[in-house]
Amino acid sequence: MHLLRTGLASTIFCGALLLTGCPDKSPEAAPDSGAAQAPEAPKTPPPTRFTLSYLATEAGFTEVPLEPGEKPLIEQTSTLELRTSQGLRNYRVRLFDEAERAMVSDDTAEESDSGLVYVIKLPQPLKTGFQYTLVVDAQTGTSFTDTLGRDVDELRVTFQVAGEKEKPAPPAPASKKKKRK
Repeated sequence: MHLLRTGLASTIFCGALLLTGCPDKSPEAAPDSGAAQAPEAPKTPPPTRFTLSYLATEAGFTEVPLEPGEKPLIEQTSTLELRTSQGLRNYRVRLFDEAERAMVSDDTAEESDSGLVYVIKLPQPLKTGFQYTLVVDAQTGTSFTDTLGRDVDELRVTFQVAGEKEKPAPPAPASKKKKRK
């Protein structure tokens, strides 16, 4: 009889443990209680970022600050490199001189998973003392997007080439024509 009571007591004790759980574990919230955590939503990638660099004579590529309202000073160069954190769609990249004329250049664009690398090679180095403006905007329409389909704001960066302003070459002297009598 004693064995029966001990067996019955053990069964009741084990059943109580099953209902309440082990004392060293914290109780889990019931799925219907609202305390359960929802699965984490995928994080949205940050907005597309731009970086601009120029090929310096001795230092390799040097980054140009893109802070709004600043006019960075760069060394004389004939190569600019624009990088983006995402690929772009329906875009164009142009470099303008002080008179707002588009500069003649040999451009290459290479897209990869890590974004766009756009290289501008000029036939002659930029002139010292002059200002230039790099513009990235829509090729057609009013907007352009990144490869994720998000609208990208136009980029407009004005910078100046260090040094004294180059003076234009004087015009060739006019040849004097002899007057006929």
